[in-house]
Amino acid sequence: MQIDLMNCMCSNGTRTEPEHLLTSRMAHPSDTVVTVGSHKIGGGSFTLIGGPCAVESEEQLFTIARAIKDAGGDILRGGTFKPRTSPYKFQGLGAEGIRLLVEAGRWVGLPVVTEITSIRNLSLYEDVDLIQVGARNMQNYDLLSELGHSKKPVILKRGFSNTLEELLLSAEYILSGGNPNVILCERGIRTFEPMTRNTLDLSAVPVLHELTHLPVLVDPSHAAGTRQYVAPLARAATAAGADGLMIEVHHQPELALSDGPQALLPEQFSQLSLDVRAIRNALR
Repeated sequence: MQIDLMNCMCSNGTRTEPEHLLTSRMAHPSDTVVTVGSHKIGGGSFTLIGGPCAVESEEQLFTIARAIKDAGGDILRGGTFKPRTSPYKFQGLGAEGIRLLVEAGRWVGLPVVTEITSIRNLSLYEDVDLIQVGARNMQNYDLLSELGHSKKPVILKRGFSNTLEELLLSAEYILSGGNPNVILCERGIRTFEPMTRNTLDLSAVPVLHELTHLPVLVDPSHAAGTRQYVAPLARAATAAGADGLMIEVHHQPELALSDGPQALLPEQFSQLSLDVRAIRNALR
């Protein structure tokens, strides 16, 4: 279906300015399915992404990678360039972290995803299967435009103070550059409530499914900020119709260099994998 972006008309005959047309179901009525390695995201499938907040060492990453694979995970995640609020906290291993992540993924037979923070590092991601744009960069339009020139699949996380419309407009930057392989991710928004790190907006899942053809993931780890809340939120997101989950996992969270309190233990991730699949089966 061809959409004339420069001559869109309202029902009353007046001309409208193009907004998030490429992400809308008007432009693409059927669900988009994004291929990552041999795995499909969207279109009725369910994707379980797991791994540490940050790649810290070869031993740490390979231990967790094996646990993710054994639990039935579909994609291995790990932060390599870490945008931290404080400049004095661990900033990631950078290029060395990407190398370790790719090696760990190949070792266990899983595609890998990691976050990008700067255009100048894009060449380092050639062997990465899926690039993540984090909440802090959701409106980094130069970065989004550059990713639009690539065919590499992109997870676009919602900013913690951004509306769903702004999320879709950010996705529009990538699609308008020619890259259709975009996956949206709800990871919680900043509210007045201090009992969790963020407030998980589960309403985003059905609303986005109505507005857009793009797959919608949920990251309950960054929303909860506390381990015991992650699994309940993950189960709720599954029941709400999410196309998949991003879960932080660490075998020694008390020693983690980044976000240890919100990381599930491998056995908890394994149980969650069983839970969400049971929910999916019950909803069929």
